[in-house]
Amino acid sequence: MGHHHHHGHSHHHHGHDHHGHSHGHNHFEEAREGNKKGLIIALLVTTIIMFLEFFGGLITNSLALLSDSGHMLSDASSLLLSLVAIWFASKPASANKSYGFYRFEILAALFNGVTLFVIAGFIVWEAYGRFFQPPTVASGSMMLIASVGLFANLFSAWSLMRKGDVKNNVNLRSAYLHVLGDALGSVGAIIAGILMLLFDWYVADPIISVLVALLILKSAWGVIKHSTHILMEGTPPSINQDEVKSVLLEIKGVIDVHDLHIWTITSGLDSFSCHILVEDNINSQEVLQEAINKMHDIFLIEHTTIQIEKSQIAHNELKV
Repeated sequence: MGHHHHHGHSHHHHGHDHHGHSHGHNHFEEAREGNKKGLIIALLVTTIIMFLEFFGGLITNSLALLSDSGHMLSDASSLLLSLVAIWFASKPASANKSYGFYRFEILAALFNGVTLFVIAGFIVWEAYGRFFQPPTVASGSMMLIASVGLFANLFSAWSLMRKGDVKNNVNLRSAYLHVLGDALGSVGAIIAGILMLLFDWYVADPIISVLVALLILKSAWGVIKHSTHILMEGTPPSINQDEVKSVLLEIKGVIDVHDLHIWTITSGLDSFSCHILVEDNINSQEVLQEAINKMHDIFLIEHTTIQIEKSQIAHNELKV
């Protein structure tokens, strides 16, 4: 089994590879630290607003506020889950969990997506009842509470963006989408409040609630799809498998590349393995070093396991 710490033949190569490895790892850890800070701030803000909107919804009789607080509850739980996931993921790998607990993050994201579906369902059901007999809502206080919620959400979203890696980490992105969805929910509640205040049009409340529910569903579906792809060991969307194969085939002396797999352990941490068949007279260590360097430099994959084979190696046909 070739592995990433083979001494290259030139000292320079090895030095480069080693540097690349540690540097990449530090970057991964730093990103996680930032993610943690952003999540803690967002969690505190969200929890406070959730209680405010929940009691506010009860007092003012507004479903839009209650649905927004339901949305907030799902958010607070998702933020908490994301934090727990980061904590879990930092536990060291053990003999029976050789990848550590990184995958827990992806499970957390999946669980999140599913709870969002349930909450959205509840809101739609309650709104359906209110369409035919919309109750009177204390719209002034409702708007006030929703405005506070809006500012708080924008603050949370900003702190997640500033401190964390919202683009590449599915766990953090699910949290970020939740918070943005909240902000939209608050905007909806404010609009409903204005309509009720000006036109006594109380049906605006359930209508806006349903729109909030649809927003919740949209973000939930994205998170479920993405996390399922990772759990199914899908190839990371940013990497093209054919391209990887052709890059490896360009290496001098390489005849064939097979049993090639690229998968994601957790967001930002990709893994790669393959078998490379080389000509008999070629130095397999040099091929291995070049393959490792190419995977690192072109595809940013640090974790490579490469098996170099010559013509006399025979293995059974590979099922996957």
